[in-house]
Amino acid sequence: MEINQLLKKGVDMIKDRKYGNPVLEATMVLEELLNVDRVHIYTHGKDGVSEDVVNKFMEAMEKRSKGYPIQYIIGRKEFMGLDFYIREGVLIPRGDTEILVEYVLRYIDEKYGDRRVNVLELGIGSGAISLSIAHYNRKAKIYGVDLYSTPLEVAEENRIRLGLDNVSFYRGDLFQGIEGLNMEGKFHIIASNPPYIPSEEMDSLQEEVREYEPANALDGGEDGLAFYRRIIPESKDYLIDGGLLIFEIGYDQGKRIENMMMSEGFKDIKILKDLQGLDRVVYGVME
Repeated sequence: MEINQLLKKGVDMIKDRKYGNPVLEATMVLEELLNVDRVHIYTHGKDGVSEDVVNKFMEAMEKRSKGYPIQYIIGRKEFMGLDFYIREGVLIPRGDTEILVEYVLRYIDEKYGDRRVNVLELGIGSGAISLSIAHYNRKAKIYGVDLYSTPLEVAEENRIRLGLDNVSFYRGDLFQGIEGLNMEGKFHIIASNPPYIPSEEMDSLQEEVREYEPANALDGGEDGLAFYRRIIPESKDYLIDGGLLIFEIGYDQGKRIENMMMSEGFKDIKILKDLQGLDRVVYGVME
């Protein structure tokens, strides 16, 4: 079978998905299977494809037709210009989360320059936040914590792939993961993209997210704020004076989390919007 014929079959199988780009997604899968780039796919449409590749491609398209995320199928997702390995059991990195990373990198550069800073991330997923900060600021020392084994395995794989030695990952329930490291009062920045979907809204998420991404990385309790209630007060034991606490948040949670931070004594609290003009990141300074 020729490349063009196979692509058409794939597109026809997934063209009715509500959330997706059939041509792009079919092309991405074939790129992976043939180990070629997109230009090759488009310029060698008459080339033949082995039966093994055909079978694997059709299997992938069948999974995608049922809502299985394309990122899990190809096993990777681009974030902050870096290629991250992902698999089931970790949240797929979103472009909106880059707002948090970009702010942290700018904040470090403006406030600390070439000085070493300690950064803690709570809930690492694929490691996208921790490893992006570590990649773009090699003088930062990053500590990442997660409660589950799959994120820790995936993040460590990404750390190795990116060749980073300024990141360490630990297993535990939020701050319990770094108990015994004597890091109380030593973090310049604590960052988190915690689960923030209210429990009652989980069933209304799009199928790709609801059925396949890990619920423990999404469900933030009754009102979506369970993890913020834990992290905000506990963070004060670990931040330096003037340290930054920064979160990704849900689109309608900014004011409530701002109030929670104010009640714990944080100052200079600001909310950053995403490209759609919705609340996406909140940060404040511990005085």
